[in-house]
Amino acid sequence: MHVLITGANGFVGQALTKHILSQGCVGDRRVSRLTLLDRQFDGGLVDQSTDGLVVEHQGGDLADDQWLKDTLGRFPMDVIFHLASIPGGMAEQNDELGRRVNIDATMTLLEICKAQTELTGRKPVFVFASSIAVFGIMPDWVSDNTPLKPQMSYGAHKVVGEVMVNDFSRRGWIDGRSLRLPGVLARPPAETGQLSAFLSDIIREVSQGHAFVCPMSAESKTWASSLPNIIENLLHGAAVEESKLKSNRTFTLPTLCFSMAQMVDAIGLVYQQNANELVSYEPNPMIEKLFGCFPLLETLAADKVGFRHDVDLNNLVRRALFKGH
Repeated sequence: MHVLITGANGFVGQALTKHILSQGCVGDRRVSRLTLLDRQFDGGLVDQSTDGLVVEHQGGDLADDQWLKDTLGRFPMDVIFHLASIPGGMAEQNDELGRRVNIDATMTLLEICKAQTELTGRKPVFVFASSIAVFGIMPDWVSDNTPLKPQMSYGAHKVVGEVMVNDFSRRGWIDGRSLRLPGVLARPPAETGQLSAFLSDIIREVSQGHAFVCPMSAESKTWASSLPNIIENLLHGAAVEESKLKSNRTFTLPTLCFSMAQMVDAIGLVYQQNANELVSYEPNPMIEKLFGCFPLLETLAADKVGFRHDVDLNNLVRRALFKGH
């Protein structure tokens, strides 16, 4: 089986790559070729080809449609994890770049899949990493039927991707699955353009006994999952049988809803720190509006086909810093 990961050098992409390399399979199918796409690669993702598994790194501009077609036209693909994107803050600052990567590159990938299916009859599974940013302004209760009202370009781009994945699946050109990812914890300290980076920083800093200024109030509520949980759900998304999906190709992943005060308590309990003394609160109105007003969440469609959350907040903060993804 040939697996493609776009955005393979990113936080989630690296963890997914390492998991597939360690297990050698996706679901119950063995992986024989793993193609990794990103603009560039860190030293950590070195060539790890082994007997029976060829790993290929391709560095380039995903917004260059000819490069994508030339790179991916050599070997038929079985599973695609499309993780690459220009995230929220960066997409707001650079509208053209956001659209080229988040919309144009997604469309090029879908067209490549269509051409493969029409030429060979080999229809790839297309796992699209969408985002809870599609919701934007939320009501008091979010379910599978909640209208989408994105408040940032990134969320709007993801809505476009979801619609096209559904349409290409309807036409029989791909076996698509769009997974709306919540905040993923805990990201390493880096300038990624992610406005929600503080949710990772607070776990990393307070777990080490460092003081932290939280940009949201103690009562503000958000959604998040650990990185291992997200990897499990991405792999499940690729492995679940198409017959179980029917016409529904978009899933809001189950995740935990909690207040910042609850998160601080969990960090203190799991890492044996006096967290309430280490954390002070200086709410930023913009940050709190974007990430601190999340309501209760119901994910019946995702639950039904086997997607899962972290069980509880203690488990989330414990797994967030676990290195053996």
